[in-house]
Amino acid sequence: MKEEKIIENLKSKFDKEYQEAVNIILNNDEFKKRLTFHHHENRSVYTHSLFVSFYSYKIAKIMHLDCRKTAIGGLLHDFYCDDWQTNPKKGIKNLHGFIHAKEAYKNTEINFPEFSDEKIKDIIEKHMFPLTIKPPIYLESWIVSLVDKAVSLEVLLYPKQWYKYIGLALIFKGRIK
Repeated sequence: MKEEKIIENLKSKFDKEYQEAVNIILNNDEFKKRLTFHHHENRSVYTHSLFVSFYSYKIAKIMHLDCRKTAIGGLLHDFYCDDWQTNPKKGIKNLHGFIHAKEAYKNTEINFPEFSDEKIKDIIEKHMFPLTIKPPIYLESWIVSLVDKAVSLEVLLYPKQWYKYIGLALIFKGRIK
């Protein structure tokens, strides 16, 4: 199914509360650029983030947690600056898995200062636990972290690409296609 169709299908499931929470982000030109950023093999960062946000929101709502901040944090958890697959950074400590969460929160502060608070910061910066070392503080952060991992399991469908996701892209760049 084409990505546009997938996005359209998911958006048809949004309730009013979710739509109101994320509308400003979805209509932001900087956020829309993530439609061109590769996430995993057949998804953009935009689509991936939308899935993580919406499913995290639904879980938080069922659990009577802060579903608004969960939706916002889930949508912005991968709001980093560059397409990491086409512009990899050099060095082990600069691998995408280690740096993009802090980069995403800095980008959030610049583009959406109204969402700069401790819970949203924790959701975004700790979604990569255990790579972040410090665990999430809030249940909402745990939800986004776990949903992100569940949604990302689609990468298992592409074993020839696994090297990218375990940090070996720099070593094998140009050798494996």
